[in-house]
Amino acid sequence: MNACKSRPFSIDQASAGATIYARHAYDTAVSTTLEIVGEPSLPEVKMHLVAPNAPATARVTANDLCIKGRSSSYVRHVCIDLAGTPMAAQFHAGQSFGVVPPGNDHQGRPNKVRLYSIASPTWGEDGHGQIFATTPKRLISEEMITTPGETQAHPQLILGMCSNYLCDLKPGDPVQVTGPSGKRFLLPTDPSKHDYLFLATGTGIAPFRGMLQELLAGPPAGSPWQKSWTRCGSRVELLMGAPYNTDLLYDQEIQDLANSHNNFHYHPVISRERRADGGKGEYVHQFLERHLDAFKDMLQNPRTLIYVCGLAGMQIGLFRLLAAKGLSAHYLTIDESIRDIPADQWSDEQIKRRVRHTHRCMIEVY
Repeated sequence: MNACKSRPFSIDQASAGATIYARHAYDTAVSTTLEIVGEPSLPEVKMHLVAPNAPATARVTANDLCIKGRSSSYVRHVCIDLAGTPMAAQFHAGQSFGVVPPGNDHQGRPNKVRLYSIASPTWGEDGHGQIFATTPKRLISEEMITTPGETQAHPQLILGMCSNYLCDLKPGDPVQVTGPSGKRFLLPTDPSKHDYLFLATGTGIAPFRGMLQELLAGPPAGSPWQKSWTRCGSRVELLMGAPYNTDLLYDQEIQDLANSHNNFHYHPVISRERRADGGKGEYVHQFLERHLDAFKDMLQNPRTLIYVCGLAGMQIGLFRLLAAKGLSAHYLTIDESIRDIPADQWSDEQIKRRVRHTHRCMIEVY
């Protein structure tokens, strides 16, 4: 799955009553402030039009590699025709959908649904909402397996069943789909009221591809969405993390958008290569901290929304950074049990359990 729900907030049982009361008061105060400074109004979207126990049959129309160059990763752009299903023209950029692969699992039961991010704008790849795309990555790994009756583990190749199934599909092949899912990771009803900081790693770029097309490029000629669409002139910043430059997804497409729209800036962030200035590679939150002077006014602006999609470590780094730099007020609620601890001393576990995001910070991590 390329975009999963963030972990829910939780607290220790021993201090539950007092902490919940204090957090409720704090959240109420924050919510009141957010209403004043511009909490986003999100569109009403349809969900679960096709249930996992009764998937609809769609068909693949295209399947292409979408990495920048030669890479040890294999990530594909798969287009799926929804015509004749209840999902046609009923999805939004930022939502996800399910794939039910054929066959049975290792226990002999029918395979369960796997969720994938929609990588298209609301009008789809075709402009009419009939075809959408997703960005699956082949899962190929090795694990040490102990065979029954043996005492010593041995290496075994593990292939992700659904990811490889989806990457292997050819144009014309049927695929069982469900959904759509998700009602929070969406663009606002009036995009011009906000500025956008998009943070992505790997296949977490999928929803942002659709959102960028929706904000900047617009529907193609003949699309029924053309009459109601207006180009967004708000500030849009995308930080895209990848291990190597060759792992960047949709890179040329995003560069073209940046070159065509001076309100949009694209920042590839590479973790395993030296930077152009000779510095060592870095992660998305480290890039943001190194360039904080360029982003601080945006983060302090009540118009700004933050969207995070990708590896969970990015969320942890971002939350620690926002709190340590005094920029968390609009984006985070912090449990009283750690408010007196310097944020740069918070453990990962404290961040997971004691910090949660507000409606101005949208999170989809795995």
